[in-house]
Amino acid sequence: MKYAIVESGGKQCRAVEGTTIDVDLMIDTEIGTKVILDNVLFLADEGTYTVGTPSIKGAKIATTVVDHVKGPKLTIFKYQPKKRIRVKTGHRQYYTRLLIESITVE
Repeated sequence: MKYAIVESGGKQCRAVEGTTIDVDLMIDTEIGTKVILDNVLFLADEGTYTVGTPSIKGAKIATTVVDHVKGPKLTIFKYQPKKRIRVKTGHRQYYTRLLIESITVE
């Protein structure tokens, strides 16, 4: 099984061909556009492993934007005892869902 560890938006995620990944929102991309991720940190292919220093030169991941989605809701509750301070807020992060088409190394 061929997979790679790629960095996007300061976060690392595991990319496997044919699956989808959620990365931070890419505002300027529309659904259906092609996106090339070239900051590949690690590559595994049938027992051979390549580790980048810090990234692998010539490695690219071809993806397609599938959708823009919202993540799970997080509840933030701030509480100070004996002072009657209770603050409850929530947050939902926006993500871009990418379909991994191919992982190539030149």
